[in-house]
Amino acid sequence: MEEYRSEIVLACVTGYMIMCVVVGLWAMKRTKSTHDFFMAGRHLGVIVAAVAVFSSTMSGFGFIGGPGLVFSTGTSSFWMIVCTSMGMMITFFLLAKRLRLLAELREPVSLPDAVAARYGSRSTSLLTAIAILTGILGYLAVQIRAMSEVLKSVLGDVTWIQEMTNGQGLSDEFCVTLSCSVLVFYCVTGGIIASVYTDLIQGLIMVFAALLVLLAAIAVMDGGMAEVSRTIMEDDPEAISPWGTMGMMASLSFYFIFVFGSCGQPHVITKLMMTRNVEDARHMLPVSVVGYGVSALLWISIGLVMRAVVIAGMKPDLAKADTAAAVFLQSYAHPLLAGVVFAGLLAAIMSTADSFLNVGAAAVVHDIPRAVRGRSLKRELLWARVATLLIAVAAALFALYSRGDLIGMLGALSWAIFAAAIVPTVAIGFNWKRATPLACNVSIVSSLVTIIGLKFSGTNLPHGFHPGAFGLLVSLTLFYVVSMLSKQKPIDEDIDRLMDI
Repeated sequence: MEEYRSEIVLACVTGYMIMCVVVGLWAMKRTKSTHDFFMAGRHLGVIVAAVAVFSSTMSGFGFIGGPGLVFSTGTSSFWMIVCTSMGMMITFFLLAKRLRLLAELREPVSLPDAVAARYGSRSTSLLTAIAILTGILGYLAVQIRAMSEVLKSVLGDVTWIQEMTNGQGLSDEFCVTLSCSVLVFYCVTGGIIASVYTDLIQGLIMVFAALLVLLAAIAVMDGGMAEVSRTIMEDDPEAISPWGTMGMMASLSFYFIFVFGSCGQPHVITKLMMTRNVEDARHMLPVSVVGYGVSALLWISIGLVMRAVVIAGMKPDLAKADTAAAVFLQSYAHPLLAGVVFAGLLAAIMSTADSFLNVGAAAVVHDIPRAVRGRSLKRELLWARVATLLIAVAAALFALYSRGDLIGMLGALSWAIFAAAIVPTVAIGFNWKRATPLACNVSIVSSLVTIIGLKFSGTNLPHGFHPGAFGLLVSLTLFYVVSMLSKQKPIDEDIDRLMDI
């Protein structure tokens, strides 16, 4: 079977691509309105919604970027995994019931719609939509780059492709174009319905595949993970220490971003408004947390093993840390397992990318026009599909021209942008009546200016403190201070009663 490894992997990935086309066409028949396109008609069951939550959280950021982070920085990124699980619990506690009740009362089709209902402010809704678009370009670029890396690895080992390219392999531009083409078809046809049902399939695959990958990783070196740890320890003790090579302050800043920042991820919290019943949240939480924790075994095991085998001389150093998952699967996993995991990786990436495109399209064709003009666009569903295409192209260009960043670090930055801009307005504001629209506007603008300014100015904070954590601190502080100093705006009676529940 090993001699047909590349063909088996390619067959699994091709089968998955065909499934995407089928799911997209099936979902298109169920998508009759913008409410279906953006909110799945609020018809999701507990298991579908719960798996969609953890799948969207993991995505290409975790499955491709995660092993790359462990390979390059050791155990530093373990803090992201632990903190995200804790953040899920906080998210459900603060937002699950309120957002679902709000969906029942006002029938929003997006998160800025919910913000507009809470604050009665067009400017706050507009700035929320702008913040979402800003974060989406970076996070969607992460998904496209991750998908490109998977396709490059899968297709690059196929004999006839090697012959066609004279052994050079496929270019980044070709893989990004192919990734976007499949992604756009899948998203434009099916909207969020296609995303959540693919989430269900890939989430179940990845939970079981992560366990099998862990067993494969243990078998790579004699002595299992103990030998892996010893090898890394002898080379660089910091890499296997509690803080990893990035140090204590960087790891603690991850704690801040990923515990509190989970409440600000629009592609995750909007799914809390899509369930059939209000009480579904209590059953979704354990499924989401356990599913995320188990699938994260792939992140941990591949990264550690690849770092150890390179140190031990069993493999040459990787040209790019982000190829750690692909190299491991091609080298150490059974061909069928590698094919299934590669297909699962693509599913995770595409379903999350679909969520981002969906949220971004809602911001462009629904939220911004309503905030500026006071009404939606005509033929909103058509324009939503056009906006999906345009956002995908913009993110693809960003993916091609941001090659200096690791996928995992670019994902962490985008996560932080969402966190700093949305956590005060939504996670706190939906639980604290004293919050004001002015405070929301100040916190959103300050967070974007702080994080983007630090990133593009090349400013490094002391001791590796993450700029996103600093942006979240600034945003939260200004939100609280301005709320206390500004005049409180009356809350609509139904929203006021909702916040008392």
